[in-house]
Amino acid sequence: MKTIDDLDVAGRRVFVRADLNVPLSGSEITDDGRIRAAVPTITALAERGARVIVASHLGRPKGAPDPQFSLAPVAERLAELLGRPVAFASDTVGDSAKATVAALADGEVTLLENLRFNAGETAKDDAERGAFADELAALADAYVGDGFGAVHRKHASVYDLPARLPHAAGGLIATEVGVLKKLTEDVSRPYVVVLGGAKVSDKLGVIDHLLDKADRIVIGGGMMFTFLAAKGLPVGRSLLQEDQLPAVRDYLARAEAAGVEFVLPTDVVGATEFPDLKTKAPAHPRTVAADAMPDDLMGLDIGPESRKLFASKLADAATVFWNGPAGVFEHPDFAEGTRAIAQALVDSPAFTVVGGGDSAAAVRTLGFDENAFGHISTGGGASLEYLEGKKLPGLDALED
Repeated sequence: MKTIDDLDVAGRRVFVRADLNVPLSGSEITDDGRIRAAVPTITALAERGARVIVASHLGRPKGAPDPQFSLAPVAERLAELLGRPVAFASDTVGDSAKATVAALADGEVTLLENLRFNAGETAKDDAERGAFADELAALADAYVGDGFGAVHRKHASVYDLPARLPHAAGGLIATEVGVLKKLTEDVSRPYVVVLGGAKVSDKLGVIDHLLDKADRIVIGGGMMFTFLAAKGLPVGRSLLQEDQLPAVRDYLARAEAAGVEFVLPTDVVGATEFPDLKTKAPAHPRTVAADAMPDDLMGLDIGPESRKLFASKLADAATVFWNGPAGVFEHPDFAEGTRAIAQALVDSPAFTVVGGGDSAAAVRTLGFDENAFGHISTGGGASLEYLEGKKLPGLDALED
């Protein structure tokens, strides 16, 4: 896989597929981590005299322009972080994009409007996707893939466009792949995997693949209740995926046979109703033993004894991968489990990887120094699929 150092970029139009899919509240960016992660590659290209065309998706528009998913706020923040102007094209391959790109001088940067405003970006049909890739290719002389959070998608700007232009991996993708190799090849042990988030179904593939790689798997978040139920424990009104119980029981049995330790919470913090995440109104939390959940309680975080247990299971680790919060960290009544995991990683001498998505957002929301972790990934889904052993279209497209 070539890097940007292998590309001749001076005076050339370089299309950078970034991942600027940041959370918005109205037009306000609530977490700019992915924008900051894109800055080094864009800066390096601009300083070498490239005419940089940045493109990304944002949210899930239906293949047509939708103002709520406009990248205009991102263009403003990107300019602030780059310390240089960023021209914004109000479309992807239309008159605005063509005029904005044509006006670029060496070292200047433009951002195209949301790629998913064009149905060809995400089309299942190869011809439709290819036609959009052709239009994108007409804007540029070279391609740099740097949107790690999108490399697991077979989309036009991720998979089809690199085949049409000289291409290379940006610094972010090179870093992400290097980190993931440390989690899959020659891993320092003990290797502890911490999984959370709402649905166990989202994590089944990675659990399956890590059963013969990890030494210990720690389970929190909404998914923990399917594990507790699989062991015959009551879960009250908590999130439960009953259809996944057979798979979970199988994994628990396989782990026991393989000597892989599964760590489940011993107590739970819950409430009778899901908390209001906008007002943050008190939710009247209760702490109960994990084996004594009352019928009216909805589990929303791990309890204080579980926090101590999880921290102890991370204390001797040499490598840790964490994906998924331990609870509803967006509400202060249910943030302490996620905070405890993050603090345990900060305190650990291990190589620690925060696997993107909600985990990365939680680290920033809860006020942790990002530099205190070994690596914070920009791509939760991409990281998980890599760890599942899946082929990632966006990475395959960058190989020669």
